[in-house]
Amino acid sequence: MTATWPWISTVARLGLAAVWLGAGLLKIGDLAGSGRAVNAYEIFPYEIAKVIGAVLPFLEITLGLLLLAGLAVRLIAGISAALLLIFIAGISWAWSQGLQIDCGCFGSGGTLSAGQTPQYLLDIARDLGFLVLAGILLWQPRTRYSIDGVLMGEE
Repeated sequence: MTATWPWISTVARLGLAAVWLGAGLLKIGDLAGSGRAVNAYEIFPYEIAKVIGAVLPFLEITLGLLLLAGLAVRLIAGISAALLLIFIAGISWAWSQGLQIDCGCFGSGGTLSAGQTPQYLLDIARDLGFLVLAGILLWQPRTRYSIDGVLMGEE
């Protein structure tokens, strides 16, 4: 099993990289929409929500690129886990408050149109799956084809 973990971790690393890159790239073309999505949670004042919404895509892309390269995998996995927990808490907050919003996880999100229903349970389940990937990398950060491996003389 020891020889298998680097491959399992590699799949987790590349999968989580794809998640962050996809999420960030889908938002970066509409930073105002990303800000409106954050504002829809009604947690922060609008000015702060705009800043969070503008920064978030760049953070997600940075995390994705670092995971893709395999640089500082455990650190990036820890930041990913923290960010995913914040997302899950935000979705849970919106659900508990009866808000009718799209999470904005992979797009601009925001208030749903009439007739649309939120998918909070699916959103949380999806983020828990991503959290498992981060957990694998926190536990077993050694991966194949990574800068970490090259720097440590493993490849």
